[in-house]
Amino acid sequence: MKQVLDLHIHSAYSRACSPQLTLTNIDKICREKGVDIIGTGDFTHPAWFKKIQEELEETFVGSGLYKLKMAPDDKIKFILSAELSLIYKDETKVRRIHLVIHAPNIEAVAKLNNSLGKKYNLKSDGRPILGIKAPELVKLILGIDKKFLIYPAHIWTPWFSVFGSKSGFNTLRECFKEETKNIYAYEPGLSSDPPINWRLSALDKLTILSSSDAHGLASIGREATAMNLEEPLSYQQIYKIIKNNKRGGKSGILYTIEFNPEEGMYHLDGHRDCKFSCLPEESKKLDNICPSCKKPLIIGVLNRVSELADRPLGFKPKKATPFKKIIELDKIIAEALNIKSRASKKVQAERHRLIREFGNELFILLDGDLKKLEINTEARIVEGLKRARLGQLEINPGFDGQYGVINIFSKEDNLKK
Repeated sequence: MKQVLDLHIHSAYSRACSPQLTLTNIDKICREKGVDIIGTGDFTHPAWFKKIQEELEETFVGSGLYKLKMAPDDKIKFILSAELSLIYKDETKVRRIHLVIHAPNIEAVAKLNNSLGKKYNLKSDGRPILGIKAPELVKLILGIDKKFLIYPAHIWTPWFSVFGSKSGFNTLRECFKEETKNIYAYEPGLSSDPPINWRLSALDKLTILSSSDAHGLASIGREATAMNLEEPLSYQQIYKIIKNNKRGGKSGILYTIEFNPEEGMYHLDGHRDCKFSCLPEESKKLDNICPSCKKPLIIGVLNRVSELADRPLGFKPKKATPFKKIIELDKIIAEALNIKSRASKKVQAERHRLIREFGNELFILLDGDLKKLEINTEARIVEGLKRARLGQLEINPGFDGQYGVINIFSKEDNLKK
């Protein structure tokens, strides 16, 4: 049975995150989006963990998956998740990396929070900053329960990632040392996609887990992972798929759902304040110096990947996990109707109408019959869906913390409208 998982999101208790990120609202938006299993996010935060304990219940005893107590059914399941920010000195260099953590049950979370809370201020943020080295943290967590899952988040972003140009490592082994054997997966992040990651052979036996890293409800499901699971669904089953895939076993990963990486905030090199961006080849010619302000460029994902890659662009591993790219439905509707804000009442009304008609957003984006859609909505919206599926887009790539801009329709298209 296909299940869509978005394993990494945040709550209202993380900095720069929407106050609308409540468990009830997350359940609701997942039904609209077509996400079946969603991370709770931020389980280390005491107030959020209390809400998890009070508002969720296990789908069945020992499942390790949870449902909203007030929900009419268990269609939407929660998996316990958190993101931890590690800042520490490794020999002579300061390292800043983010890790995603999944817990097998609430009891394990309580033990971990108690252990971390003795030394660190978990109340400060939903994504707490810990001054502990990565291998030491992995050892501590697995000492509490061996069924925790731990893996690096958005692995290429410059500032806080395992391979980031500003504070990252060149190999997983450099980061996790003797605990590398207990890392089974990685999250590619919004600014990269599977073909970009295929250039690094060391990632082949790790399970790719694409997730939204959502800071607001609208972003849930913008990246996700489709798995083939059997009923009754359980954390243990998800754990085995992720672990066995690392070891070359039969994969239960059907495909990943991907953001267009050019739209990510760190795809190219550049300086946002100088309004300058460039490809890695140009950065090399400039000695990585901004031609405007003469300061070092912020090195983006494409450049960092090319630096560490041991394979040429276009290489595809034999057992590569399939992927599908999407543009969120309200973005397509907004551009088709020539409305600036995707949050406008007209755009959201049409989005909700289509979801009521066809089931959920991901089905519309990936599988919905375009001929049936033509009968139910405007031709420009259907044309936008078609172009998004085919990748027929105009993209101004993101850089230095600035999202890229995607245009489905060209200026000429809009003049013909």
